[in-house]
Amino acid sequence: MKSSSAASAAVLRTFAGFVISVVIAGVACAQAPVQKDEFVPHVGQAGKDVIWVPTPEELVERMLRMAQATPKDFVIDLGSGDGRIAIAAAKKIGARAIGIEYNPDMVALSNRSARAQGVSDKVKFIKADIFESDFSEATVITMYLLPGLNLKLRPKLLSMKPGTRLVSHQFNMDDWEPDERTSLEGRLAFLWIVPAKVQGAWQLNARGQTRDLVLTQHYQKINGHLKIGKLEAGLRDAALHGDRISFAWVDNSGMRHEFSGRVNGSQMEGTVHSGDGHDEGRWTAARR
Repeated sequence: MKSSSAASAAVLRTFAGFVISVVIAGVACAQAPVQKDEFVPHVGQAGKDVIWVPTPEELVERMLRMAQATPKDFVIDLGSGDGRIAIAAAKKIGARAIGIEYNPDMVALSNRSARAQGVSDKVKFIKADIFESDFSEATVITMYLLPGLNLKLRPKLLSMKPGTRLVSHQFNMDDWEPDERTSLEGRLAFLWIVPAKVQGAWQLNARGQTRDLVLTQHYQKINGHLKIGKLEAGLRDAALHGDRISFAWVDNSGMRHEFSGRVNGSQMEGTVHSGDGHDEGRWTAARR
């Protein structure tokens, strides 16, 4: 009986210890905050207008290089997903960046990533609809959207400041031909430089003479002619790159005159050189 009583006492002590441990653990659990599982995105998850498929890191870097982004740039990523493009712009280039994303979980994830990578002072993510957002202050726009969405955005993109660089992963903008096309292991990237609006009639002043200049325009492609009395002399090598314009024409003596300059709204100005490289001074033009 004595050994049985000792065994029973040992069992009771063990049971009591177990009960106390359970109670302590229960109190600790009650006091500890409940940790909600952090959101983890998955490829193919549905979004507002597209499904989410991340841009490979190597292509992200190439897109930023195509745009020739620098620390002076303000990069805005339309439909920023997990934030990798905007974060790369801040971390690798040193640019300010904003990501616009409709999914609030992705926005929270991106802001956490920015903090974790030490760039939250340069990049932030906001929950918004890209079609209702003002991104006019950007100098570089990046996107990975479907062709129909690109076309829907196109008028707004074309109204941005001339020289703004637009880079799209995979999808183009229909008849607006890109200024550069890159392929990386079958994935495409396109670059456009927003062109100045130059179509129409201008009054050109150069070398003390005033002439009528008429320009036609299809996005960044331009052409036109100079009116010299009854003669309409066609332009040669006309080109538009953002707000930079150049063209040439040949006078009645057979001399070629080469114009280069910049467009500033309803004004243009620059320098003129003869075909043999002689500096002919400056030129200006104003809309008629």
